[in-house]
Amino acid sequence: MKSPFVKTLLASFGILFFSTNSFSQQRPPVSAAEVNVDLGKPAGPMTPVWAWFGYDEPNYTYMKDGKKLLTEISRLSPVPVYVRCHSLLVTGDGKAALKWGSTNAYTEDANGNPVYDWSIIDSIFDTYIKRGMKPLAQIGFMPEALSVHPEPYKHDWKPGAPYGKIMTGWAYPPKDYKKWGELVYQWVKHSVDRYGKKEVESWYWEVWNEPNGYWKGTMDEFFRLYDYSADAVKRALPTAKIGGIDIAGTGGENAQKWLNAWAKHCLYDTNYVTGRIGSPVDAITFHAKGSPRLVDGHVRMNMGTQLRDIEAGFKFVASYPQFRNLPVIIGESDPEGCAACGMHTNPENAYRNGTMYSSYTAASIPREYLLADLYKVNFTGAVTWAFEFEDQPWFYGFRDLATNGVDKPVLNVFRMFGMMKGSRVDVSSSQGYDLRTAIDSSFRRPNSDINGIACKNAGGAAVMVSNYHDDDVKAEAEQVSVRVKGLPVKQVLLHHYRIDDEHSNSYEVWKKMGSPQDPSAEQIAALEKAGQLELLTPPRRIRTNNGEVTIHFLLPRRGVSLLKFDY
Repeated sequence: MKSPFVKTLLASFGILFFSTNSFSQQRPPVSAAEVNVDLGKPAGPMTPVWAWFGYDEPNYTYMKDGKKLLTEISRLSPVPVYVRCHSLLVTGDGKAALKWGSTNAYTEDANGNPVYDWSIIDSIFDTYIKRGMKPLAQIGFMPEALSVHPEPYKHDWKPGAPYGKIMTGWAYPPKDYKKWGELVYQWVKHSVDRYGKKEVESWYWEVWNEPNGYWKGTMDEFFRLYDYSADAVKRALPTAKIGGIDIAGTGGENAQKWLNAWAKHCLYDTNYVTGRIGSPVDAITFHAKGSPRLVDGHVRMNMGTQLRDIEAGFKFVASYPQFRNLPVIIGESDPEGCAACGMHTNPENAYRNGTMYSSYTAASIPREYLLADLYKVNFTGAVTWAFEFEDQPWFYGFRDLATNGVDKPVLNVFRMFGMMKGSRVDVSSSQGYDLRTAIDSSFRRPNSDINGIACKNAGGAAVMVSNYHDDDVKAEAEQVSVRVKGLPVKQVLLHHYRIDDEHSNSYEVWKKMGSPQDPSAEQIAALEKAGQLELLTPPRRIRTNNGEVTIHFLLPRRGVSLLKFDY
């Protein structure tokens, strides 16, 4: 039987625990992870690199759930969101399938004369422009009438089948490079006529995708394709921005060979079209992917692999003085490589529905900023290759941002980033992995990585804190103490947003419903509400002490908090 003194002590501890889980500015628990934010130490611009998204299936763009998700994505960002998708020049009827899309933009009549039809491409780009979004317009893939190897053309790939099965007639070089160039010219010219010169000047154009995998020609044939494409874009709009080369596996030997050969061609070789030296490059694009796998019955992520790809790409850019100041865009930046490979065929992808994906995203993007700072490159965008898959089973384990119109937890991380404006400031953590460890060894130590990113602007400051580990295993929530100094006012209004199993998490709500595949209208409404970003506690005004505040709270493994201080 406990004494009255012990009961009183326990009750006091309970009060303190409640307070630390909310907004206490008392001393942190001894074991708390301490995150220190100094608003007076600038770290670099808070470039909205996260406001870039992409997907394989372009025809989902103007479908019901596609439009809904694009509207939500456009609303979460304070700046125009860029969107990239494949297959914009592929021949077909416009019906979507996994890892397939078509627009029928180019066909030929009986005499071999070009026939252009922009109606489906217009439907795609109109959907973006109406929402204030902008294309990262991918010039690809090869129309059936132009392909040197047109048959078979449309693939019948399904999840679980060999990935190479998707590489059919659309992946081959053109039989006539002049016709290809004219197709690109007419497309860009049509875009200027439809949307205006100023609008199209704000887009990016790129040639193809992953030529070290999605291209069935030689390296020299690809360089010829790049020259004809870039020349056509510039003839139609001299101020347009074009770049490349969206290589896959950037850190690998094959990718480095491609990157450096392409750089040499664009800088020093004879242009296949003009006969002069060099080819236009206005942006550099490459891909970076992680590599999850199953270990002892659970998913183990591998963010280090993705970070090494990013480091290799930034090193490549920094090694060429001509490229150093160009916009650098990670054309696909993800935990692994196949969005349409669900967890039922690829069980290592089981991370996608819940908070492992959201915490991975919250922990990886700050490291991307740090790598850009290290190599002093103009880091402009990181394309999250995730969208939605229309009319598929609920929470099927695709790498998507929403399922059947219901947002997944990962989308709420981007809502958090959307509230982070201004300039990045210095952040340190007593339980954070240093950048070199994260790159070389990923996140495998016994302790999780509790770390963050912070920024300030004229009206306030924001701190995002994540609790991340590569191993998707249960662990106790941890005490976190966030100290912010340099606040210029005596009082701030704090909003504390949270993503965890109990907040901003439609997946957990769906499972509690019994995982219905035919949810009722009432259940769908509840899921849609659960898919939005939630506050952990009500907003509260807090007095600062000599420009400082300290906030204590519990943060579960795979949880993400955003502390937003309004002045």
